[in-house]
Amino acid sequence: MEFDINTLRGLSTLFTMIAFLGVCVWAYSREKQQDFQEAANLPFADDPGSLDKHLNSSLKPKVEDDHE
Repeated sequence: MEFDINTLRGLSTLFTMIAFLGVCVWAYSREKQQDFQEAANLPFADDPGSLDKHLNSSLKPKVEDDHE
C-alpha cells in the first residue's frame, strides 16, 4: 500500500467522522439528559436553591384545578 496525501486525507476524514458520531451518541444518551436539563436551566437560576425548586416543579406533571 502506497501512503500518499490522498490516503492521509481519507484517514483524517474517517477519524473525524468517527469522532463526530461519538460526540452525537454521547450528547443524545439518556444518562446525560438530566445533566443537560440542569445546564439548560442555569441562566434562570437566581441563587443555587432556586434551581432545585425550578427543576422539581418542572418535572412534576401539571394538574389543572377545576374547583372554582
